[in-house]
Amino acid sequence: MRQITVLAIGRMKDRALESLQQEYTKRLAAFCRTEIIEVRDEPNEHTERPGEVEQTKDREAARALEKIRPGDFVVLLDLHGTEWTSEQFSEKLSSWVDASANVVFVIAGSLGPGKALLARADVRWKLSDLTFTHLMTRVLLLEQIYRGFMIRAGRSYHK
Repeated sequence: MRQITVLAIGRMKDRALESLQQEYTKRLAAFCRTEIIEVRDEPNEHTERPGEVEQTKDREAARALEKIRPGDFVVLLDLHGTEWTSEQFSEKLSSWVDASANVVFVIAGSLGPGKALLARADVRWKLSDLTFTHLMTRVLLLEQIYRGFMIRAGRSYHK
């Protein structure tokens, strides 16, 4: 069975959203193994200092990259990535899981992805033009992955 990994910089701090995260992880069990990995985020109280912002993003990227294996297919959620419809995403997801044993979706820290994480990404995906909290992004991501598998399976979840 294929594996989907959600690699998030920062901890889940909201119980209601954590419950939704668990619900979608449970639903995904019909299609794949799902793993949520959290890596520590950096304090970022000096965002007015561009050099410090880049250092913070680079430290977070280094921690995230430690969790990614060489054969993993990496999808970085990125404001500058490509947007897809749910049907297009389902097609992409199908091709990724068919080609790789592990697809890793990376949610960078609040300042964005570091250069090394951008370089490692196989695909950069823009989830939406809207702005979401990082915690809500996890739930939305898992829901879209579930929706993608349901579309692939021809089930009626997607209308």
